[in-house]
Amino acid sequence: MEHEWLKVGKVVNTHGIRGELKVVSQTDFPEERFVAGNTLLMENEELKQQLEVEVQSAREHKNMYILKLKGFDNINDVEKYKGWMLKVSKDNRVELDEGEYYYFEIIGCRVVTDEGAELGTITEILSPGANDVWVVEAKKGKQVLIPVIDEVVLHVDVEEKMVTVRLMEGLI
Repeated sequence: MEHEWLKVGKVVNTHGIRGELKVVSQTDFPEERFVAGNTLLMENEELKQQLEVEVQSAREHKNMYILKLKGFDNINDVEKYKGWMLKVSKDNRVELDEGEYYYFEIIGCRVVTDEGAELGTITEILSPGANDVWVVEAKKGKQVLIPVIDEVVLHVDVEEKMVTVRLMEGLI
């Protein structure tokens, strides 16, 4: 059975000479993803190469994580993995609280207003600051930016892939 994978980090450099990697976290759960004994998929998307690795140790360092992978003991072993993505199987995702969603569950959802008008489909999620913004590709080729706040996002149904919103004045 082929797994679907979620990105949890990106290898940006090596650290020291003992085979450690600097990783920029792309997960809300780094303390679970980068724990010793956890298995990750390391992938170079351009070269279409994959390698399953086991975390030997991890520590936070200057807003990044320093990962030591089992079987990689010097800088020469890990130098070639700069730029590679670290992924985890969707089967291993963390259960979220009510009202929380993974990005992959939101992308592709249809957006309708509380008055029944269809706006389009969510194609991207931006994180500019205080709250996320969902990019909705409208039918007329325009984009609508929906702030993810309680006053605007009324209901999210990930099973039906549908989001109900209340449009604030000036949003469109």
